[in-house]
Amino acid sequence: MSAQPEHPADGRVPAIPHTINAIGDALTGEQRARFYGEVLAAEEDDVPGVMRRWWKVAMLDRARGIQHSRANAAGGPRLVAVEDLLEQVERAAG
Repeated sequence: MSAQPEHPADGRVPAIPHTINAIGDALTGEQRARFYGEVLAAEEDDVPGVMRRWWKVAMLDRARGIQHSRANAAGGPRLVAVEDLLEQVERAAG
């Protein structure tokens, strides 16, 4: 019998490097196409903002339990998906 936990105690997700290629590689096919399209269409000063927004999407997609969170939000009238919550926080921050 082992005293080791079934799941690692550290639930942190390794960070995706903040580069265009690393972010693109971490996204799904449809998301990747939209990301690269936005990066290519952005003015030079706007590229960091596009990268920051898509980095957050890529990181959220890696979070443990994200599919469960999305399913709960879709099934409950008062529940909010983490993506929607993130948008609300960013809008409130200005």
